[in-house]
Amino acid sequence: MQTLIEEARVVTTEDGQELGEMTFVKSNNEFYIIDHTAVADAARGRGVGQEMVKTFVEHVRANNQKIVPLCPFAKAQFDKNPEYRDVLK
Repeated sequence: MQTLIEEARVVTTEDGQELGEMTFVKSNNEFYIIDHTAVADAARGRGVGQEMVKTFVEHVRANNQKIVPLCPFAKAQFDKNPEYRDVLK
C-alpha cells in the first residue's frame, strides 16, 4: 500500500488500484478541514482509513498547521488517538 497527499486529498493505492480517499479543504494558512473519507469495500478492515488520517496528521504537524475533522470517520480517529490532539484546531 502507498499513501500520498495530493492537492486536495489523501489517497491510498495498491497495485495501481485506489483503495481509499480522504478529502480536505485548506481554510487558510493555519488549518485544514477534513470533510470526507471513503474506503473501497474490498479494502475495508485493512487500516486504509487510519493510514490516510495518520499520514495527513504527520504532514500537518510537520508544517505547524492544524486540522478540523468534520468527517465522522476522521473525528473518530482523533477521539481514539490522543497523540493526534496537538494538531486539532
